[in-house]
Amino acid sequence: MRPTDSHFAARARQVILALCISISLSAQTTDRDLLRAYQREDMTTWQAYVDTTVNLLYEYGFCGYIVSKDKEAAKPYVHRFREHVEAQRKQLPRGHYEMYLSAVYVYELRLKESIHPIKAMNLAKEATRLAPNDPLVLSYYGTCLFYAPQPFGSKKEALEYFERADQLFQAPKWKDCWVREATEMYIRQCQEKLKKH
Repeated sequence: MRPTDSHFAARARQVILALCISISLSAQTTDRDLLRAYQREDMTTWQAYVDTTVNLLYEYGFCGYIVSKDKEAAKPYVHRFREHVEAQRKQLPRGHYEMYLSAVYVYELRLKESIHPIKAMNLAKEATRLAPNDPLVLSYYGTCLFYAPQPFGSKKEALEYFERADQLFQAPKWKDCWVREATEMYIRQCQEKLKKH
């Protein structure tokens, strides 16, 4: 049986309705909602958000989470994150392109789809040169230093970057940013690890 024009019209209405619902849901999700979900370790809220919205900061965070939990499920998210980073390259603030591309390389490395650990570290360091007072960039570089093996990483140096980022995160505009809370957690972890040595 051949589909009729009314079949196509009905299907088009369904697609438009689904798009409107997803746009409405993503528009209703605030940074505060996502921060609360992060605090509860409820990444299903984040997944629903990144499934319906292009927001590199949350894609970066969600990819980090899902890569550590389920590598197969992470692959499409990491690939889409890379596409979004490249598509927004010219619109990103100074240092953010390098930061996000470095994160892509790190995630691809963890998925065994990349062999660029040094390139990832170099991009992260370049991001700090381009944006030395951006707390997102400083915190990201601290994360790289925290997880990188010696001689590339250092908990002591990571702590310095996290503390600088934390000072900058005190500005009111960062109040509901999940990276601010993650930075505070990393400060505590660095301090604990450095006490043990």
